[in-house]
Amino acid sequence: MKKLTIVFGTILLLLACVALSPGARAARDLHAAGEFIQIDAPGAVFTIANSINSQGDIVGLYFDSDFNQHGFLLSKGAFTSIDVPGAIFTVAIGINVQGQITGLYLDTSGNINGFLLTGEAFTTIDVPGTSFTVLTGINSQGDILGEYRDGGNNVHAFLLSNGVFNPIAFPGAILTDAEGINPQGDIAGFYNDSGDRVHGFLLHKGAFTTIDAPGVDQMFGLFGINSRGDIVGVTIDEDSNDHGFLLRRGNFTAIDVPGATSTDANGINDRDDIVGDYIDGDGNLHGFLLRGIITAAAR
Repeated sequence: MKKLTIVFGTILLLLACVALSPGARAARDLHAAGEFIQIDAPGAVFTIANSINSQGDIVGLYFDSDFNQHGFLLSKGAFTSIDVPGAIFTVAIGINVQGQITGLYLDTSGNINGFLLTGEAFTTIDVPGTSFTVLTGINSQGDILGEYRDGGNNVHAFLLSNGVFNPIAFPGAILTDAEGINPQGDIAGFYNDSGDRVHGFLLHKGAFTTIDAPGVDQMFGLFGINSRGDIVGVTIDEDSNDHGFLLRRGNFTAIDVPGATSTDANGINDRDDIVGDYIDGDGNLHGFLLRGIITAAAR
């Protein structure tokens, strides 16, 4: 539930100092060569970009000037708000090549529900018997990742495929979180070991592999994966600041928006476009699109 954790954690951090987002701008990062494009929903006090598909459609969330929370779709330069009818708030998290969108919403009973948006039709998807379900990702086959909380408030990850909820649990972990899934069915996420330390993981053809970025204080997790197996994620430094990264062919490349105090890399598509969010020097939260990334493992 990384994206949801970032959402609520960042909200608490920023509410005391939030300001209206300035206009879009571009910059270049010293680590990942490419163009950073700032993303701010119109009139938003802050914006987070969660996922991007191969057409370049981006989904995420924003808070308006009255601090009401909405999901959004950014397609061909146009923003569309995503609000589940009757919901208190909505968060858009994943999008596939067909344009289907997954996420969560809070209902008037205080329950967190998963949703699938296909065209203009919303479908609520909840694990039976639970009051907390989040849908974190969806691939071109319509396979959906998510998680739920049981009666003891324990978090469990799942893959919903062909109408069946299949559990995802890293062996020996006390918590498993599945975030990104590609067309081949490879799944990226993170888990907490028995000592409650966080590690990234890749689940490929039923086999788990632990992935930890070298030389970092703490992993936050892996959150997006494309059809070539390129993965984006986040680490945390000793000062509790987030840093994004791209993992390609075994090589880690740092992704930090210039001048930002914190950067999260949340999604990647097959054109090597990366989306995420960052906190600027004034404490404002923006989404970003990184295009044309060049790394040591470039093709």
